Amino acid sequence: MTVQHIPPIQCLVTFEAVARLRSIGRAADELSVTPSAISHRLRQLESHVGIKLFGRNDFSLTGDGAAYLAHVRTGLAALQQMPQRRAPGGPTRLKLAVTPTFARQFLMPRLELFRNDWPDIELVLQVSIPLLDVTAETADIEIRYGAGGYADIEHRLLLAEQVTPACSPAYLNEFGPFDGFASEADIQRVRLLRSPLEPWSTWFAACGLTRPEPQAGGQFNDLGLVYDAAASGFGVALVRLQMAASWLEAGRLVRLSPLATPSPMGHYICWQPGALERWECAAFVDWLKL
Repeated sequence: MTVQHIPPIQCLVTFEAVARLRSIGRAADELSVTPSAISHRLRQLESHVGIKLFGRNDFSLTGDGAAYLAHVRTGLAALQQMPQRRAPGGPTRLKLAVTPTFARQFLMPRLELFRNDWPDIELVLQVSIPLLDVTAETADIEIRYGAGGYADIEHRLLLAEQVTPACSPAYLNEFGPFDGFASEADIQRVRLLRSPLEPWSTWFAACGLTRPEPQAGGQFNDLGLVYDAAASGFGVALVRLQMAASWLEAGRLVRLSPLATPSPMGHYICWQPGALERWECAAFVDWLKL
């Protein structure tokens, strides 16, 4: 066996733990990773060595699995006696296209957790344009923002949210107070910040108003920019409660109504048919649950 064909060390450690403990849950606790990570590491190892390791749901070994386990335990015992080295060839690359604000608010804070679970996956991130679903180059996995129903790609709803109007404390002090921001009188007093990513018609309909989309006021094609503009006192924004959580919790934005209404837009995790047959794609899709 050449060095290039040695499986990742965490897959071998995981295989030994599951074979010894006969449980994915107990192996996950011992190795301080998620049960999902255990399952995907076993899948990765079976794909790498080309044999089926376990025969039944009780994690009894196949004949090939038992023979391989003996070699794995010998190898791991030897490695404990010397410094470990990463096999040449580097990590497995996974190309991810993601919308800007989603990346900043949801993905980047979780990257350390992903690295801990999947040290052999190297993420290559690029920005995609919301609604247009445009990426700089082909990606393995996409995070799309829109109404769903994509015919060109397999997808799963990742994050649905409710929206509510918000502005900066200074703007509220200057133009408020508002009575729930649900009347024509309230809305006519302010500048509404606009974005095709979050149309005001959602809020108008929830309030029983028949107003058209505003035609004046600042317009932005990124949700984070909308929230930053509102926090700077530029006007009132229609914000997503989870997406705008950091602005709201820091007091940079304040809600104008205790009510919120579902947005027709959502974040979807998307992949080409057959992509989840690759262990790294399946691992990421399973890992990213909000």
